[in-house]
Amino acid sequence: MTNLYGSIHPADSVYLSTRTHGAVFNLEYSPDGSVLTVACEQTEVLLFDPISSKHIKTLSEAHEDCVNNIRFLDNRLFATCSDDTTIALWDLRKLNTKVCTLHGHTSWVKNIEYDTNTRLLVTSGFDGNVIIWDTNRCTEDGCPHKKFFHTRFLMRMRLTPDCSKMLISTSSGYLLILHDLDLTKSLEVGSYPILRARRTTSSSDLTTSSSSPGPRVSASPCHHNESNSSSEKHMSRASQREGVSPRNSLEVLTPEVPGERDRGNCITSLQLHPKGWATLLRCSSNTDDQEWTCVYEFQEGAPVRPVSPRCSLRLTHYIEEANVGRGYIKELCFSPDGRMISSPHGYGIRLLGFDKQCSELIDCLPKEASPLRVIRSLYSHNDVVLTTKFSPTHCQIASGCLSGRVSLYQPKF
Repeated sequence: MTNLYGSIHPADSVYLSTRTHGAVFNLEYSPDGSVLTVACEQTEVLLFDPISSKHIKTLSEAHEDCVNNIRFLDNRLFATCSDDTTIALWDLRKLNTKVCTLHGHTSWVKNIEYDTNTRLLVTSGFDGNVIIWDTNRCTEDGCPHKKFFHTRFLMRMRLTPDCSKMLISTSSGYLLILHDLDLTKSLEVGSYPILRARRTTSSSDLTTSSSSPGPRVSASPCHHNESNSSSEKHMSRASQREGVSPRNSLEVLTPEVPGERDRGNCITSLQLHPKGWATLLRCSSNTDDQEWTCVYEFQEGAPVRPVSPRCSLRLTHYIEEANVGRGYIKELCFSPDGRMISSPHGYGIRLLGFDKQCSELIDCLPKEASPLRVIRSLYSHNDVVLTTKFSPTHCQIASGCLSGRVSLYQPKF
């Protein structure tokens, strides 16, 4: 694995800016790796064949403002979201028109997730709302939707690969975790048991703290009759007696960040390990003078208290970043096998491993937080890199920068 990742170089062909689409904010491969989509600053979405490096299509007016994120629902359907407050659904077989446009957010939409089990689309935006869209009943006029959750200072939202947890990062440095996630039932349930946890490095240190300030959170209002409410209370008490966390219980954490023990920080980027073992955060200080990439292991175990979540996070690996391009969010990612991290670093990217052998995270968990190892540094841009992505099927990496250029990297032996 070290030889493979260490042999990655910039590919011979790169996509140069057309001077119309602006900065590259996000990259996304289709699940089968046949299409690379590019979310651009100036309303455009670009599509390329990553194997032949050929341009497929430009969606010149995909939105009315910046395109922020792209998410494939399957090998042909994908969704885009924008600062114009909308989400658009597209079909690769018919790109001349949108499948539909979804209206529901009141501010910039920054994140899209998809639950393959229920076929529910999940979006989040700077209005603080997480909205659920029923794509099973999608029409040209949109999809039925409901507000699932709300919190101030929301930055990013992710679902774990098995969709059992929802993680939400905030600009105030808090990380929210909804455990035992049920997107369908919780649309009707407005009760979220909350555990406020202090910043910690081990699960044994996690204690409830009523004095710990946290983001204001709320959920959809409850619409149950009195008998249902009594039944819910009875079930909740039974779960507490058995030491089982209720569905959609909320944990509020302040993850430890190196160098930020006495200062606040903003969690700008949030990713999940492909096997659900860990979460990957990009954090910057409130004064914008430090930037860190951090890996936190999910620790499962018995509840600390009857209604507390069964999980906490432990900082395992970290590395300080270049801290250039202040004010812009840098999106990083795990490789499909979870052994590597690709992270924007100045005018290029760094490939980071948990050890020099590119071992699995589970095989090299340190007793104390340790630095990530730089396996390879790759520089092929003339401006600050904002996003990077591994291909899900090929040994290939893509990166996009502030001036609109997209570069490909692959092994050369």
